[in-house]
Amino acid sequence: MIASLKKNIIDTLKNLIGWKTNRKIVVFSVDDYGNIRLHSKEAKDKLAQAGLPIYSRFDLLDTLETKQDLEQLYEVLESVKDKKGRPAVFTPFALPCNIDFEKMEATNYEEFHFEKLPTTYEKLAKEQPEAYQGAWKLWQEGIAKGVLKPQFHGREHLNLTLFNDKLKNRDAQLLTALKNKSYTSIADEAYPTISSTAAFDFWDVNETEAMKPILIEGLQLFKEVYGYSSNYFTPPVFNIHHSLFGTLYSQGIRYIDLGLIRKEHQGFNKYTTEFNYTGKKTAEGLTIMVRNVVFEPTEDRGIDWIGYTLKQIEIAFRLKRPAIISSHRVNFCGHIDPANREKGLSALKNLLQEIVKKWPDVEFMAADELGALLSKEKK
Repeated sequence: MIASLKKNIIDTLKNLIGWKTNRKIVVFSVDDYGNIRLHSKEAKDKLAQAGLPIYSRFDLLDTLETKQDLEQLYEVLESVKDKKGRPAVFTPFALPCNIDFEKMEATNYEEFHFEKLPTTYEKLAKEQPEAYQGAWKLWQEGIAKGVLKPQFHGREHLNLTLFNDKLKNRDAQLLTALKNKSYTSIADEAYPTISSTAAFDFWDVNETEAMKPILIEGLQLFKEVYGYSSNYFTPPVFNIHHSLFGTLYSQGIRYIDLGLIRKEHQGFNKYTTEFNYTGKKTAEGLTIMVRNVVFEPTEDRGIDWIGYTLKQIEIAFRLKRPAIISSHRVNFCGHIDPANREKGLSALKNLLQEIVKKWPDVEFMAADELGALLSKEKK
């Protein structure tokens, strides 16, 4: 009872300030697409045999999206229509690049090498044809049909400072993961301000200078891989320093996902705190977007995810806010365990059916469309 009341208070507070609309708009912002975490079930088993720890469900279940993942996702998204006859749409915050495991092996794991996503799919189609043959083509079909509208999530989903340091020190965990064509179960306790998957984490703020060309190259590669320029960015693990905002803006980014209450690292484990809301502008001209609904149906938090998500949407609509639903690809992955995908997609389908039933005037939008609407109405 007390926990439920606390959730309702928090869900109300996060919708009190920000851009308003009378329209019932639903956006699905789903992180981590295009990123290799676990290569395969065989790789997962070998990592377990080597004693690599499991830190989260991502280490257990998260893989590059397969043909089956995409086919079944599209079926669910197209199973409902909004008031304009449009199916539900995912905005996958996606990476254009992955680790080039073969090149790293050929150079004895001395330095980082990356490859573009279509190359990753081409290799996997040869290694695991049942899962990956035709998967990249399905990606492109999803974009063409309008059920996927990817946006930028970084060049690759790893922290290069930590990665290169561990390579230099011949870290056993990292080398074991790389030899199994995976990037998972990587310890980062020795790096108090850096997460192994947070591309823009640092210890000294001066390290951000080296991140600027990575952002520029990443956005160029995003256009090459996905076929258009991204104007919306979610930093991995939501961590980024404001000194990088100017680079993002200069490269065409206009919208950025940031947390409602954001702690920004200033270097040497010192932080500042800021409050954000959808529609807030940074000094560089970026429009901040704040996700106000959470949907993680395969994460065990002891809650009814469909009911809880509907409640969050209801509060957002009551306070005249769009519902920006935050989720992760791992909820819809079935390469390691098909039951995980079944659970996630079943919950998504039920959620979508309840949304169109409860709010027949709902409108499904991609994240960048919502940003464009907000910008237009604020002029």
